[in-house]
Amino acid sequence: MKRSARRFAPACCLLIVIAGGCERERREYREVAPGYAPLDAIRTTELEAGSRTASTAVAAYQENRWAVSQGQMLFTQFNCAGCHSPGGGGGMGPPLSDDEWIYGSQPENIFATIVEGRPNGMPSFRGKIASPQVWQLTAFVRSLSGLTPKDTWPARADQMQQTTPDRDPTSQQRPL
Repeated sequence: MKRSARRFAPACCLLIVIAGGCERERREYREVAPGYAPLDAIRTTELEAGSRTASTAVAAYQENRWAVSQGQMLFTQFNCAGCHSPGGGGGMGPPLSDDEWIYGSQPENIFATIVEGRPNGMPSFRGKIASPQVWQLTAFVRSLSGLTPKDTWPARADQMQQTTPDRDPTSQQRPL
């Protein structure tokens, strides 16, 4: 047996040298799996804590008398007065003429309220009112509580009736 052991000894040594020379597989452990992409947070509302600065387009609506008067007309046409009363004093819906706002008085918050609606009564007007008109409504609603500059407040209702002299009973003109 000594002879067979001598034969296998060099073969065993050769196998040990070959096995030692092989590099073992390296496995790097990653914190993130390949192909993983983090999901963006799903936002259910545009409301955020703290104040945000309004964009220049929003400010243009808030400081524009024509936009506020258009908002006043839309307030009537979309029957906002049915819930909030014509002067915004409240009724079925919360008052708009005071300084206590449930969802915030910033233009973006009011815009979100009109577009998204609110629980317990405020319907969503998404797809029913164009974005510029929502900003006009926002400007008017903010003017009800004095949140827009005074020189932008509507001085009168723009839907006043026009009378013609031949139909006006107080007219002093007589047909010739």
